[in-house]
Amino acid sequence: MGTDEFGIRPGEEMAALPARFDAGLYFIGRLRTPWLARQDCPKNGLQSDAVCTVEVDAAYAPGLRSITGCTHLILLYWMDRATRGLIVQQPRHADGPRGTFSLRSPARPNPIALSVVELIAREGDLLRVRGLDCLDGTPLLDIKPYYATTDSRPEAQVDRAGAEP
Repeated sequence: MGTDEFGIRPGEEMAALPARFDAGLYFIGRLRTPWLARQDCPKNGLQSDAVCTVEVDAAYAPGLRSITGCTHLILLYWMDRATRGLIVQQPRHADGPRGTFSLRSPARPNPIALSVVELIAREGDLLRVRGLDCLDGTPLLDIKPYYATTDSRPEAQVDRAGAEP
């Protein structure tokens, strides 16, 4: 399980996680970024122009065939150092607690994160991308093409005031 180097804030709640997992995963590689500490990471991938590296394990490298036909990718990754089980959080930017599922925080029962990244180049089993927001060495779960025609939702909104109790 992940750790929380910053502790649980007042007003936050943890869920009692089951003793056993429901599913298994295979990490297909690692993400290489300039960030070694949580406080150094950008809050989202648009806050940095850093070029990062996606290292795909050799066994999965054939899955990169034709990937250079994509300008953008969706990367799914496992925030392995995040707190597990946090279901109510007190974000620093909010005036009150919020439910975990209304946030993009890495602290959650299943610390799965995603970023839409720009594919800059492929170099064998490595991809150079821009738009990541995770710690160096973060395990990679999956790579999917980003389709603006089906993935973009320009009308989407998030009520930052968090009107629900």
